[in-house]
Amino acid sequence: MTPQTRVKERAEEQASAMTTDQQAMIRMVANDLHRLNQSVMKAVDAGVSVELVRSARHHGGDGNWGDLLIPVVVTQAH
Repeated sequence: MTPQTRVKERAEEQASAMTTDQQAMIRMVANDLHRLNQSVMKAVDAGVSVELVRSARHHGGDGNWGDLLIPVVVTQAH
């Protein structure tokens, strides 16, 4: 059974005080995260371990920031 991550739902709940443009960007991030989570699960099912690690933090110049991620992948010896 696939775990329920609720990423999209949580993002929509948090977006209620945002502008329309901000809400659209949050929906895009939520959708991309959902696809990323699906890819991580498929990679694990294919026999590798995946850890997402913050590689940098992007600063927007007005106090806003976002974490940038890289995957650390470990294959299992058989």
